[in-house]
Amino acid sequence: MDSSNIRTTAGQDTAGPAPARVITVVWGLIVLALAALIIVAQLGIVTLNGTYVLIGLMIGAGVALVAGGLLSARKRDNESTTGKS
Repeated sequence: MDSSNIRTTAGQDTAGPAPARVITVVWGLIVLALAALIIVAQLGIVTLNGTYVLIGLMIGAGVALVAGGLLSARKRDNESTTGKS
């Protein structure tokens, strides 16, 4: 598809791709952590208690979401304004 004749609305920036969303990164980390824990448990290196694993993952996910939200809000506050309301 030729994008040379696609028009953009006046005043809109055609910046690069949007950054990854915090929730997407957190869910990816949760899936990776679960996969790693399953592999470790299957190898017999460690015996895992499911309840403790879930509690740990929930705490880790909560901390990651709060930290990501705070960093996102901080980044948004530091962006330059155009003076428009």
